[in-house]
Amino acid sequence: MEELTDYQKHIDNAINWLWAALPNLILALIILFVGIWLTRFINKLVAKFFEKADYDQTLETFLQSFIKIALKAILFVLVITQLGVKSTSLVAIIGAAGLAIGLALQGSLANFAGGVLILLFKPFKVGDFISAQGVDGTVKEITIFTTKLNTFGNQLAILPNGQLSNNNIVNYNAENTRRDKIDVGIGYSSNIKKAKDILLQICADNENILETPIPEVYVGELGDSSVNLTLRFWAKNEVFWAAHFHVLEELKYRFDAENIEIPFPQRVVHSNS
Repeated sequence: MEELTDYQKHIDNAINWLWAALPNLILALIILFVGIWLTRFINKLVAKFFEKADYDQTLETFLQSFIKIALKAILFVLVITQLGVKSTSLVAIIGAAGLAIGLALQGSLANFAGGVLILLFKPFKVGDFISAQGVDGTVKEITIFTTKLNTFGNQLAILPNGQLSNNNIVNYNAENTRRDKIDVGIGYSSNIKKAKDILLQICADNENILETPIPEVYVGELGDSSVNLTLRFWAKNEVFWAAHFHVLEELKYRFDAENIEIPFPQRVVHSNS
C-alpha cells in the first residue's frame, strides 16, 4: 500500500507540475511558431531591401546569411527562457556550450573569420572569375562559412572561407584588361619576319585586341625542331577568350596560306626486315 501511495504522489506531482508548466509551454510554442514566421518575414524584407538598394553583392549575401543565423539564435534564447530557464543559467549554459562547440568546430570558426576577412579586404566579389584552391570559376555567392563558384562546366564548387582567405587567390577580373601570351613554333626554313608580320596583322584586324599597349612578337626560344615565337597582346576581360581563340585559329589559316610551316612531333621507325 505504501508503494502505491508513493506512485500516486509521484503521479500527482507530475500532473501538478504539468499544469503549472502548461502556460509557459503553450506560450513557448506560440513564441516558436510566431518567431519562425517573423524570421522568414524579416529575411524576405532584408532580401527586398538589398534588391532595391545599390550595395555590393558580396556584402549583401554575407549579411543575409549572418542575419538568418542571428535571428534563429535569438529565437532559441527566447523559447528556452520562456520554458523557465533563468537568464543567468542560460548564460552559463551558452558559455559552456560555446566553449565545447568552439573546440569541436575550430574549422567552422576559422571559416567564419575567413568570411569576415574576405568581406573586409575584398580580394574578390560576386561575379569575379577567380582561381583558388585548385578550382577556377565565377564567384556565385559568399556566405559566412563558404564561397560558391560556378566552374567552366557549370558545376558548383564550394570552398571553405578559412582556407580561401589564407591561400593564394588569382582574381582575373581585378583589372579591366588582361594580357595574353600565345607561343607558336615555325620551321627553321620559314621566314621569321613574315611570320611576325602576320601575327601582328592578325592583332590589328581583330577589334577585340587593344591597340595600346601595342601587341608584340619576339623569338622566345630556338627549339630542337622549331623557332618558337611568342605573341603578346592585351584585351578587355569580357572579350579576352574571344580574342584568344580567334588568334589561334587565324594564325593557322594565314600561316598555311603563306607556306609557313608549323612543325609537329614526328617519329621515325626503322625496320631491320
